[in-house]
Amino acid sequence: MKHVLAVLVENHPGVLSKVSGLFSRRGFNIYSLAVCVTEDPSISRITIVVEGDEYTVEQVTKQLNKLIDVIKVSKIGHDSVTRELALIKVRADSENRHQIIQIINIFRAQIVDVARDYLIVEITGDSEKITALVDMLKDYDIKEMVRTGAIALDRGSKMIKYEDVDRGGYQNGCNVL
Repeated sequence: MKHVLAVLVENHPGVLSKVSGLFSRRGFNIYSLAVCVTEDPSISRITIVVEGDEYTVEQVTKQLNKLIDVIKVSKIGHDSVTRELALIKVRADSENRHQIIQIINIFRAQIVDVARDYLIVEITGDSEKITALVDMLKDYDIKEMVRTGAIALDRGSKMIKYEDVDRGGYQNGCNVL
């Protein structure tokens, strides 16, 4: 079973390496990983999708919480909004272009670049939706594809905020004297 973890970390060089290194040292596989700065520029949010049972996820969470740069680890529930992004370059000549455009419209994807024999398609959605579009476009000769990891937020008022955590005398990444 796949589990989504949201990890708030200090935003400075080397933190992602420490977090991903923890997984490799422990033999845990990362299914997907996405990271970016949050609304507070001193904090980054890492969204990690891991595959495993509850015990494995609990162990990963405990190990992450031991890292100095980790502020908070939270498991994202099943009642969440989860999205991925993919860019797909597909061969689209005059003979098949219309068919490809119909498929793209069905999936509510967008064409973001057009060339004589190629289209670049952008799609956002859950993992299954993106995989389904990729499967449909395989018949039309996908030349190149890039896909992000999952990002997720819990629905409703539940939030993962660093204000909820005692940061041991730190505020906004600075030592409070």
